[in-house]
Formats: sequence, C-alpha cells, structure tokens
Amino acid sequence: MTNSIQEIRNADCLFVIGSNTTEAHPVLAMEMKRAVLRGAKLIVADPRRIWLAGMADHYLQLTPGTDVSLLNAMAHVIIAEGLTDEAFIAQHTEGYEAVAEAVAEWTPERAEVICGVPAEDIRVAARLYATTHKAGIYYTLGITEHTHGTDNVYGLSNLVLLTGHLGRESSGLNPLRGQNNVQGANDSGASPLYYPGYQRVAEPNVQARFEQAWGVDLDPIPGLNLNEMMKVIRTGEMRGLFVMGEDILMSEPNVSQLEAALPNLEALVVQDIFLTLTAQRADVVFPASCFAEKEGTFTNSERRVQRVRKAVAPPGQARADWQILLDLTARCGYDGNVGMDPSQIYDEMAALCDKFAGISYARIEAEGGLQWPCPTPDHPGTRFLHQDGPLRGKAQFIPIDYRRSTELPDADWPMLLSTGRTLYHYNAATQTRREEGVNDKQRSCFVELHPLDAANLGVEDQQIVQVETRRGHIDAAVRLTNRVALGRIWLPMHFAEARANLLTVDDGDGVTGTAEYKVCAARIVPAGTVPAGTVPAGTVPAETLG
Repeated sequence: MTNSIQEIRNADCLFVIGSNTTEAHPVLAMEMKRAVLRGAKLIVADPRRIWLAGMADHYLQLTPGTDVSLLNAMAHVIIAEGLTDEAFIAQHTEGYEAVAEAVAEWTPERAEVICGVPAEDIRVAARLYATTHKAGIYYTLGITEHTHGTDNVYGLSNLVLLTGHLGRESSGLNPLRGQNNVQGANDSGASPLYYPGYQRVAEPNVQARFEQAWGVDLDPIPGLNLNEMMKVIRTGEMRGLFVMGEDILMSEPNVSQLEAALPNLEALVVQDIFLTLTAQRADVVFPASCFAEKEGTFTNSERRVQRVRKAVAPPGQARADWQILLDLTARCGYDGNVGMDPSQIYDEMAALCDKFAGISYARIEAEGGLQWPCPTPDHPGTRFLHQDGPLRGKAQFIPIDYRRSTELPDADWPMLLSTGRTLYHYNAATQTRREEGVNDKQRSCFVELHPLDAANLGVEDQQIVQVETRRGHIDAAVRLTNRVALGRIWLPMHFAEARANLLTVDDGDGVTGTAEYKVCAARIVPAGTVPAGTVPAGTVPAETLG
C-alpha cells in the first residue's frame, strides 16, 4: 500500500475494484464505511454485487476478466476531458505519450461492449475519481488473479499517475494483502526474484552483499515462481518440495493435476500447524506453532512492522517456524544461524536492507509498530509513500491493451465461473473449519446462481447441483441471488469436500505467475436435492455477509 489504513476514513473518494472488502478484509472495511458515512464518494467495480455495492454512489458491474477495458476507458475520459494533473505528469512521470496513444481508441462505448458497464457510468466514475483531491484506489485478488493481472495493476497505476493521486494523504494505490503477513513474507525475501528488502537476486552487487553477510556462494539465477513450480512437478523435473504454512491441495488451481503429480517427487516436506490435505501426503511433517505460540514480527498491508509475542506454549512437539528452519539449515551444513533468536534474525535483515534499517525490536517495544521505509533509528517511519516524488525518480506509465482471459464460455460450457472467499472462513479453512461457531454460520459449499439462470436450468434454491468445468466437477448447494449476473456463477474456495480448485484454470500471469482463479467456463447439472432437515451454507442471507 502506498498509504495507510487509517487514512481511508479521511478520503473523499474511494475506488474499490476487485475487492470484496467487507468479507475478505472486514476490519479494514470498517474504515471505508466510516469514510462513506462521513460523506466520501464510493465507486465499486466488481462482477459480483458485493456488500459495499449497496453503499456505493456508483457500482460498475463489469464482466469478469475485462478490467483493462474499463480502466483504459476511464483513462481515455480523463485525458479527453482535460482532467489530468499536467504539472504532476510533467515533473514526476515518464511514458505519458505512450499511454495517451494507447487509450485514444478506448472510448467508453468501446469498453461497454467488452466489459458490460454502460458508457455513461464509466464517464461519471472517471470524472469523480479524477476531480477529487483525496482519492484512493483499493484492490485485491479480483485484480491480480488473472492471466493479465499485471496489466490490470498497470491500468490502475496509470489512473493514479494521470490524476496525480500519489504522494499525499488518503490517496494512492493500495493492494490489500490477502493473508496475514504476506507483506512481511515478501519483505523478508519469500520470492524467487528478491533477497530481503526487494533486492534483486540477479544484480551482482546485491549478490555480493548477501554472500559476504552469509559467508556462502549464492546463485544469481532467479528461481521458479509458485505457478511454475507446480507445473515442473508434473514433468518430473522437480525432485523435492518444501511446503510451509500452505495447503496446496486446496489452494492451487487445477489441483487434480497437481495431486496426480505429487508421486513424482522424491521428497515432500510440509511444515504446518495441522495435518492438512497436503501434509497427509508428505514424507516428512514438521509440526509448527501458531501465531500465539511464537515470537516474531508481522508486517501488515500498510507496511507496518508489529511485534508478535508468545502467549502460550506450543502443544506436543510443535515448534516455532524459525526454530525448525534454523535446525534444518544446521543439519544441511550451515552453522551461520546457530544460536540466533527472532530479534537477532530481524536485526540481520535490517542491517542488509535500507528500507528496514531503522526498525528494531527495541523501537517497536518503545514506540509500537513502525512503517517502512524507516532508514535510520531516528526516522519516524513512512505513513504514505512518494511524498517527495516517486521513489524511483520518475514514475513509469505503462501502456496496456485488453487481452481475453484464457477460457471463456461457449456452447458446451455456457457459464462463467469465479471463485473467492467468504466472511466466515479463511483461505483453505485449515483453521476456521475447526471452530464450531464459524461452522454454524457456514458449514458447507454453495454456488451462487441468478434466479433466471436457475429457472432455465430447472433448479431450485438449496438444490444440490454438480458444477463442472473441463478440469473436474464438485457438488454444491444452489444459492439463488441477484449478486451474480446472468450467465455467471460464484463459488467459495474453503471446502475440502467440494474443492473449487478442482475446477479452476492454472494458466498464470506472464510476470507474476498468479493463476486465473477468477475466470473459467463452466456448466451446472442438477444432481439432487438437500436431504430433509439440513440447511446448506448457501442459505445464509446475503444481507448478513459483511
């Protein structure tokens, strides 16, 4: 996030796109609600009529996978109507001419044909965003989980740069992280491209810096991203896999192909707090401790580094992740970490990364969480980025063009399927489905279906149907709702007995590898009715969500 969570409440315009914020980020969504109740204007762009759409001044119900056409059309309006921040563009950006040329033909009328949003609605939303001083963009996986997810983010970035909504309070471009400490994991180097602090593996001076610090030779060739690894397992080119805190047999797309390929591995090691589906297939399981059973730091979406303090002892043989990893590296012959504790581990990272150099356990204990960049011990942390101009010197405009998603509906597969999360469960539901209070709210899988589609298919509310794609099928209870448009269906990803990722496409974005969870062709086949006396999860009233 370029900006801070608390700044949301003071924004005058919120543009929320590809984010079911009230269900996936309910605490942060409270700030959005506060802003709207205070008088802020709200634009929501989402294929599904999420809860926030009911509060929105302008709801843009676009077709899944067509974000680029919408964003290019908004950029077209901003340029054509003279709503750009010319001074900001001249002083702080490069590449404007290329984007202006790229969007010249993207009239709202052209975009309407592709994304389904009325042209006048596109114009109104573009004008509102461009002419409001404190306007921020907020997005999540609805933007990134596409084969063109990087293009989607570039499109949003172009809007920010066109309007100068950067480097000031309550504005900017703000990805809301999908899981706890995802930001911290990336900061710490959990990427094939970067060492800690987003220092590129392939840069010789960076490589030399970490070789000197760690006393080992390091490979300058970046590794594989997650999507690439999953495919290499299938070919037999990968011999071993270490899975830490992730149930890949729930969360990876086209998962039946991955499941069939796991025997190709010579060794599968899983480190987790529960015996997940993936852990059940492992050769070795390291029992880990949960967040309340270990020391360390979490870094949240707004770049705030916060302390995690051990509240209770881990059960049985479970141990903190850092302890397991230190022992494992020692067994592999590296003794450079022996005797380190979480505070020392963080100090080492801070010493090697300018962004975190001023953050220490002592400062966090004395002052509370600190937001990076925080380059020196007397630096207060950075509430919002780019205040003195873009950190790279000149912000880069990136021209993009609309590309179709990998798989779209046809005569045999007439419906468009998207997947996502609900308020009651979290990701693969490794933890939440063990809690009876949560299960009472949402016990089983459901599929959202428009009433007119249901009438055409001859199915009723609560009826069990089979949801099929070219990759597999699952059974789910129908939830009739106007939240989805005609011809579209939506599934949650949380239920092991009805894994949505048996259905999804595993083609990935060309830059990040992120798979296209949000778009694939599907069909629904009636499979029976709910047994008497049972209430499927799909019957939870939509108005209670969020």
